[in-house]
Amino acid sequence: MQISRAALTRLVTTETWIEWGFRGVKVFLILAGAWILARLTRRLLKRLRPHLLRMMTRHGKSSAFEQENRVQTLLAMFGKLAGILIWLAALVMALNELTFNIGPLVAGLGVAGLAFGLGAQSLIKDLLGGLFMLLEDQIRIGDSVTINGTSGSVEEINLRTTVLRSENGTVHIIPNGAVNMLSNSTRDYSYYVFETTLAHRANADRALEILRQTGEELAQEDAFRLVILAPIQIMGVDRLGERGSVIKARIKTVPTKDAEVGREFNRRVKDRLDAAAIDFPSAPSNAK
Repeated sequence: MQISRAALTRLVTTETWIEWGFRGVKVFLILAGAWILARLTRRLLKRLRPHLLRMMTRHGKSSAFEQENRVQTLLAMFGKLAGILIWLAALVMALNELTFNIGPLVAGLGVAGLAFGLGAQSLIKDLLGGLFMLLEDQIRIGDSVTINGTSGSVEEINLRTTVLRSENGTVHIIPNGAVNMLSNSTRDYSYYVFETTLAHRANADRALEILRQTGEELAQEDAFRLVILAPIQIMGVDRLGERGSVIKARIKTVPTKDAEVGREFNRRVKDRLDAAAIDFPSAPSNAK
């Protein structure tokens, strides 16, 4: 009872109210400062947008829409992370001003953070991998890539995973932290590589001339004028095999358009080789 009366007497004194008044003002200033700092951080991140766009433009030629989406993802992630850190620091400072013993709380948070970090190492690795993949513009939506031996078209680029779809429709979900080897066949431009085998008796020079004429004709048409980036490159007779001579050429196209150009090129070349009576190797007979 004496302790209770002493505490009650101290509670109603002017000095106590003044002290707690000052503490309340400090807590208010801490929270107000955190709010202002969070808003300033968001404004600063918005000002970083042009710099990030310029950085991504130097690394590739993705569309403005893709770059804007990528920058928006990065800024949103940085904004959330900064906000969490700012308000967590403000909460600890406010509790300290209110005379709460934050030592056990900080120790508990440290132990919990350590346990979470040890248990979520792969998650953190995936997030960091996705962050650098977006920041460095290594791949874009629609690119044809091979990741760790798995090939497909990029459908999604998330902070934790990258989603590929193969030609047969299979969806491959690859954690960004597990990406050890990434090959992008549509970065800035693509090549359609033409290769076929002619019979040994066929006129290789005539066949190569047909390739050249067909490639030049294709590049001059309206449907492919903006798609084909350079004149066809005739590589010539690439090698001599048991069944015939292998001729090779390639056409440089805008990203992801190599297959479209290649199919039309193949159709025309096939018709013209047949018209010129240039033979392909006969099918091998089955040994009995």
